[in-house]
Amino acid sequence: MLISPQNLAENLREVRFRIDRAAQSAGRDPAGITLIAVSKAQPAEIVRVAAMLGVTDSGENYLQEAQHKIEQLADLPIRWHFIGRIQANKTRAIAAYFDWVHSVARVGLARRLAEQRPAHAPPLNLCIQVALTEEAGKGGLAPAVLAAAAARIAQLPRVRLRGLMCLAPAQADPSARRRVFARLRTLLQELNAGGLSLDTLSMGMSADFEEAIAEGATHVRVGTSIFGERRQAP
Repeated sequence: MLISPQNLAENLREVRFRIDRAAQSAGRDPAGITLIAVSKAQPAEIVRVAAMLGVTDSGENYLQEAQHKIEQLADLPIRWHFIGRIQANKTRAIAAYFDWVHSVARVGLARRLAEQRPAHAPPLNLCIQVALTEEAGKGGLAPAVLAAAAARIAQLPRVRLRGLMCLAPAQADPSARRRVFARLRTLLQELNAGGLSLDTLSMGMSADFEEAIAEGATHVRVGTSIFGERRQAP
């Protein structure tokens, strides 16, 4: 069942309230936190309603589904974030359709995105996904190779390395999740101390975005708390 506009508005108010409260508890300005509404498996008409309610950033996991939505909503000033696993044969379309890619797990993928970013488009914003847990199915670069990879990606044309992304362990308690988020923050600080100028920590989802904000998240990726339990993906 699709979420109603009224319920969507109520959910957004609640999520924004929770972001503001978490930011204030951490001594942070809520304006420094970008809410990415993860609209995977949601139809374009629902994303349009969300945009009318002030959502400016939408996240997608599935390229084919996202392409249709981006085309249908081209009249809206939405920034599109690709947050799913990247397949090498899909990089050309990802480079063409999206403003941000949060899930860069290999230097080779970043190179393909750079080579395939249209010349007329602004630089594609990239985040490196870092593997901070050993859960199956969660990709990312190991911290041990992160500095070398980041230095190479930062030199690529037509892309801009903005920061790091991670996924916290799904079954962990809040303190364990906070340790993961704190580790990502430390890694970003180390990269900046080494000469980079990164400004983005993409971390936190519906179950844990408040803990992520407490540890410095600048972008939180929230789906279920906004749209409800998602429909089956196509």
